Amino acid sequence: MKKEKFSVKKRIMSFKYAFAGLKVLFKHEHNSWIHAVAAICVIVAGFLFRISYVEWIAVLIVIGMVFSAEIFNSSLERIADYIQPKRDERIRDIKDLGSAAVLVTAITAAGIGIMIFLPKIIMLI
Repeated sequence: MKKEKFSVKKRIMSFKYAFAGLKVLFKHEHNSWIHAVAAICVIVAGFLFRISYVEWIAVLIVIGMVFSAEIFNSSLERIADYIQPKRDERIRDIKDLGSAAVLVTAITAAGIGIMIFLPKIIMLI
């Protein structure tokens, strides 16, 4: 296989495709809006509570993890529906595993959020 030369134009186009994917995510995947609202709330809380640099790193990493898991899961579900549009137990299991990945990342993010924000909220009370 011939190796393709580096192309700035193609790299720029790759960003265009990635942003198109985000557009698809927010247009068709309703859970992405829940994640977005949660992320905005956490970011606002981060500024209000003046979380540390390390806490910001943790918050941003888990926000990215949740969105990435949602994107992978949505891709997996679309591929599964394309391959087997009819109801199938194997496809159901594949989709459930993808959903479980999103759930695990969301629970992890919530746990980190609790660890960061709960002590700050308690100090206010």
